[in-house]
Amino acid sequence: MTILKSAEEVEKMRRAGRIVATVLQKLREEVKPGIKTRHLDKVAERELRKLGAQASFKGYMGYPASVCVSVNDEVVHGIPDDRVLNEGDIVSLDFGAYLEGFHGDSAITVGVGNISPLAQRLIQVTEDSLMKGVEAARQGGNLGDISYAVQEYVESCGFSVVREYCGHGIGRNLHEDPQIPNFGSKGTGPVLKKGMTIAIEPMVNEGAWPTRVDDNKWTVRTVDGKLSAHFEHTIAIMNEEPEILTRL
Repeated sequence: MTILKSAEEVEKMRRAGRIVATVLQKLREEVKPGIKTRHLDKVAERELRKLGAQASFKGYMGYPASVCVSVNDEVVHGIPDDRVLNEGDIVSLDFGAYLEGFHGDSAITVGVGNISPLAQRLIQVTEDSLMKGVEAARQGGNLGDISYAVQEYVESCGFSVVREYCGHGIGRNLHEDPQIPNFGSKGTGPVLKKGMTIAIEPMVNEGAWPTRVDDNKWTVRTVDGKLSAHFEHTIAIMNEEPEILTRL
């Protein structure tokens, strides 16, 4: 678990986070009908080189790309390849960068061209649930407060939260303790302390929450074949309220 203890460490995490946000914004602009998902990985690598950072994901436990590109019923860990994005698809982009000894990690889901009202609502609810989780991440509170806030909002909107995958601690390592489920109860789990850096990442399904893994051992998709959306921010627990590090 990383706990930032100096202004210098906080600033390093901020710089890593800003790079993640910058690259994701560029990727958002590149998403359009007719492009191959591999193109997005090439763009991420090009932007990283410009910014002087390293990809957090490439090579991590054997993952072969710099960005995870998950389309429609794919929840997370989609591998960029020659798949072409079509009008009406939704695509989740999960990206991490490493700079000056610290990682940042964030995810967004965007529509490809014109998408259905249901897909639009799923994306909005997922993004809003992330912000509910961030708002609950207060010094002196409990980790379960975050989990509860995400689950309660998502389920009140008629969707489900993925249970097999979750958020995590982050900082000097990409994945650290504690794990941060997107379901749980208030007042449970570790106490949130000043300087803790965590990644909150709701993965929200249109239908039921169970998932399965493809034969490539990476790509996770919904069992029922319905849509899934994914949003994530890296945050730091500060004195008064959490600071989002992966936002421009």
